[in-house]
Parts: sequence; structure tokens; C-alpha cells
Amino acid sequence: MKIKDKKVLVAGLGMSGAAVTRFLKNRGAVVTVTDMAKETQLSSYALMMREMGVLLEMGKHHIETFERADFIVLSPGVPHTIPPIKAAQKKGTPVMGEIELAFRFIQEPIIAVTGTNGKTTTTTLLGKMLEESGFKVFVGGNIGDPLIGYADKGEKADIVVAEISSFQLDTIDTFRPKVGVLLNITEDHLDRYPNFTAYAHSKGRIFENQEESDFAVLNSDDPVVRSVTGNIKSSKLETGQLQVSNFKFQVSNANFLGQHNKDNASAACLAAMAAGGTPEGIQSALDNFRPLRHRIEYVATINDVMYFDDSKATNTDAVVKALECFDNPVILIMGGRGKGNGCEFESGHALKEQVRQRTKKLISMGETGEDIISAFRDVTETAAASSMEDAVSQAYHAAEPGDVVLLSPACSSFDMFRSYAERGDVFCRAVRELGVGKL
Repeated sequence: MKIKDKKVLVAGLGMSGAAVTRFLKNRGAVVTVTDMAKETQLSSYALMMREMGVLLEMGKHHIETFERADFIVLSPGVPHTIPPIKAAQKKGTPVMGEIELAFRFIQEPIIAVTGTNGKTTTTTLLGKMLEESGFKVFVGGNIGDPLIGYADKGEKADIVVAEISSFQLDTIDTFRPKVGVLLNITEDHLDRYPNFTAYAHSKGRIFENQEESDFAVLNSDDPVVRSVTGNIKSSKLETGQLQVSNFKFQVSNANFLGQHNKDNASAACLAAMAAGGTPEGIQSALDNFRPLRHRIEYVATINDVMYFDDSKATNTDAVVKALECFDNPVILIMGGRGKGNGCEFESGHALKEQVRQRTKKLISMGETGEDIISAFRDVTETAAASSMEDAVSQAYHAAEPGDVVLLSPACSSFDMFRSYAERGDVFCRAVRELGVGKL
């Protein structure tokens, strides 16, 4: 792929956009970066771009700039359906995403992991399994370092393990992982997609370019996964029992709380074996793995009440999976910014039945707070909180010995916090202050 002297437009400035720009500049492209945000909102990245000698267009997308480009690279946060992209495509301008661009410059085998929930845990675990098997591994993509950053480096790994989002799959063309992993598909991001079918189709594209010599690791218990993988060419490996070939793997309930995490571990085992991992390396990674931050993460026990941070649960299915982990009564903290997918909590949703069976009180907060109370007041006691600290304080006073307090929001964090990580950190801090009597 020729890049030198090409006029390339990078749409979307952030970690991914900055990495793409650096890659392109290092190969002699003439780069322009555009973002709808104002320069003051992305000041550190904007300064970085100016130091590279890149032209910046901030605060607006100019259709003429899109139409003048030789090709366009989209960051995941920029929808591929916006009018400037459509105008450029009408003129025949090639449009690709960062993952597609990176793939064209990576020779090493790629293991790609996608799904609505569990991607980061599975990707991280899979990387550890292969490292323990003796491989030099790059782990990145939608977590950590962008894939284009790896392509830009001179030092190479034996295997690339990448978390891939649906937004990134929207803009692939030739992207072909040696091993593709599809964990699950449940409602999410319907503020970005016209309907659930379109979102599910996007996830299924991870196998689109695979051949018979490649592998597809699938959650065969997920009917939506089955519906989008009926015609793939690659060899299917289906999750289930943690047994691969003649090897039986063991997982610790402490390391993998809940059936969904055991399913993720099973997927990682299958993918690792397909990539050449050893049974000993895989088992070692399983034995030593610890849950990632903000994913049903144990925080503390205060007055015989356990507190768990599941701030990464940004859709309703993730909350269902979290509630299923506990037999003790749960005081559930939910709420945030809706994503058009279930934060409306329509009647009959699986979450409603889980709340009925497992929670003794639901505390709502954020922009969806009133909707949550309206949806769940008939199945459990509800209350509204004005802040995370208020929610934790209310939960503390409602809890009895043996109960569980669980933050599992079912919504994005951007109404009150910069990220799900900040939301989880605020929750953890408020819980720890309970232990020293500050709340």
C-alpha cells in the first residue's frame, strides 16, 4: 500500500487518531486531522499534531477536506455513516479504519477478540496464556496500545492479540485474523446503530475474510452468535467445557467469578491452543490470573457486607451476568447515561427478573435515574441518589450482615464522570471512606 506523498485525512483525534497520524507521517504522507471537538478539548493531542507539522481542522468536519483526500482513515469514535464520509465515498475516495490500515502492514498472525461483554478480560488472559507458552506477544487494539502503534514499531512479536470493537469492524475490508473470537452479542450501542440486527452483523464481520485454514472461536450457547456465523469458511471451535483435545483445564472460582467469566476462559483456552499455546502455559495463566479493574472487582468487606465494583457493566446484559454471581441479597447501584438499548428498561427484559429475584434494594443515579425507578419500583425497593457518595451511603445504611453492595450501572458514565474507570474509582473511594467513618 503506497502512502508516501499521499494526501491522507485522519478523522477523529484521540489515542487512535494520533497513532495513525504518527504512522502516516513516518511514511511520508501529507496528513490532515479533523475532529468535531474544539482544540481546547483535545489540547494535548492538538499540540502533538502541530509539533508533527500536521494540519488541524477542529470543531467541524469540512466536506471539501474529505473530498480532496486520496484516502481517509477513521478513528473508532467517528461513525462511518456521517455525511462527509458518504460524500467522499461517492467520489470514490477509499475509507478505512485504523484496524484495517494496521492489518495491511502486519505480517505476524493476529488473534482478534470481539463481543459485547468480556473482550478485555479474554484478550488479556489470552495474551498471558501465550506468553506463558513461550511466545513474545503484543496485546492491544481497543485496549492499551492501538494496533497501528504496533505496526509502526520496528520490534516485532511472534503473535498479535487484539481486542476489536464493533466500531472498528465497521470499517474493515481485508482484515483477516488467523484466530477470531466472538464471545457474545447482546444489545449495546443502539445510539450508534439503526437496530440490533445491524449491530450483530457488525460483530460477525470479524470472520468475514477468514479462510478454511483459519479458526473461529464461538460461544455456541448464544443464539445471536449462531445466527451471524452460519456461513463462515473457517474452522469452528465452540466454547463449553474447559477441555481442549485431550487436555482438561481447571479454573478458580476466585479468579473467574460467574459463569460468563468461565465461558470467557474457555474461549481463551480454545484460541490459545489454536495459536500454538501449550497446555502448561495455558493452565499457568489460568492459575495466576486476577480479575481486571472495575469488572465485578471485590473492594472491601465492612460490617460483614461485601462491596463490588462493576463499573464496566455499561449495558443491561452485563448487569444480569453480575447479579447471577451472587446468592446473597444484593443492594444494586445503577444509572448513568442511556445508550438507546435497554437503559429504557423495557418490560420483560431479563434484567427485570434478575432484579426481582436477587436484589433487596435498587439505588438509581444519573440521567437514567428516574427511568430506572419507574421500571423497577414494582419488583424491588427503589431510591434515588444525587451522587455516587450518596448512593454508597444509602447502600451502607440499607445493608445487613451477609448482603452484597454492587455497583453495576447498565449505562455509560459520561453524564457524571469522564469514564467508567473514574466512576469505579469514585465508588471504591466512597466505600473505603465508609470503613474510616467519613460517610
